[in-house]
Amino acid sequence: MESVFHEKQEGSLCAQHCLNNLLQGEYFSPVELSSIAHQLDEEERMRMAEGGLTSQEYRTFLEQPSGNMDDSGFFSIQVISNALGVWGLELILFNSPEYQRLMIEAVNEKAFICNYKEHWFTVRKLGQQWFNLNSLLTGPELISDTYLALFLAQLQQEGYSIFVIRGDLPDCEADQILGIVRVEQTQRPKLIGEEAAQSSSGQSVPMESAVEISTGFQTGPVDEDEENLRKALALSRQDIEVEDEEADLRRAIQLSMLGAAGGSSLPDPRDGSIAHSSRSIQNETLTAEELRKRRQAYFDKQSQQQAQPTSQPQPQPLPEPQPQPQPQPQLQPQVQQESKSTDKVQSEQETITAALNTSLCTADAKSSQLNTEDPI
Repeated sequence: MESVFHEKQEGSLCAQHCLNNLLQGEYFSPVELSSIAHQLDEEERMRMAEGGLTSQEYRTFLEQPSGNMDDSGFFSIQVISNALGVWGLELILFNSPEYQRLMIEAVNEKAFICNYKEHWFTVRKLGQQWFNLNSLLTGPELISDTYLALFLAQLQQEGYSIFVIRGDLPDCEADQILGIVRVEQTQRPKLIGEEAAQSSSGQSVPMESAVEISTGFQTGPVDEDEENLRKALALSRQDIEVEDEEADLRRAIQLSMLGAAGGSSLPDPRDGSIAHSSRSIQNETLTAEELRKRRQAYFDKQSQQQAQPTSQPQPQPLPEPQPQPQPQPQLQPQVQQESKSTDKVQSEQETITAALNTSLCTADAKSSQLNTEDPI
């Protein structure tokens, strides 16, 4: 592994690291890449000037910043392509129809350049083995021939643009050594800044966080497992909200039912005794109504007895109790009061009936005595 050239990330100079790791040497510097970028800007300005130096398009072009580089050290794909053109190398988009028609397996290529947003890195074959030379890693990462196709497919799924390097790469020491001796990697390299973050916090750091620590920008989409976790958390929050809405709906229905019963003060709907209280109020309401009906039936019966004093009272069937639409508050005291009133009225009626019977018996006795004293 010591023979493999690997530049680590410095600032946002990932395009420079990508080219040097591909060529396996310090072939390009920021100054040289900036010179290529300025040359491209001048060529674009000359093409825009063909439409007229006073045209609005030309003035707008001059006001805009360069699209080939910026102050952070970023360089465009045009700069990288021109830099590789110096060595007779060409870039071809990996998933383009032109390349797909060639039907070439990835393992038979020499190198790839991968890009996502503003980050560039190289995947190259040295000897008979493939290496991920990402400048964000602490060292080269060994990739097996079997895993190479899966690795590139995963990058494409995450949104990376992959370019195939066509042409003859310059000779390097690592290519010669690894062409004779195969290496094995027992421990995969970590991201730059991950070890420092782990040692300071004592916890593992996600890849995106380590990339942001080392470069200051995000290099890729969220990991699939982390994305699934976020979706699961979102679904659980939705389930909790639905349960809360259902609970609120049940409380509202209970409140409306108690309000329809005519209660002057409503209990707390969270109280577990609501159902029991409502059933007790309904039973007490029916009992009061039944007593009222029985009292009315008793008054009617007494009226009939007064109209026919000699007739014997016959038991009358009691009418069925009717539910009262609006129950009266404080039912229990009313039930006791009506029960006492009923007993009092019944006692008075029994006294009147006994007095009538006594007077009738006295009249019959006097009539018999007169008939006995009268001579025939």
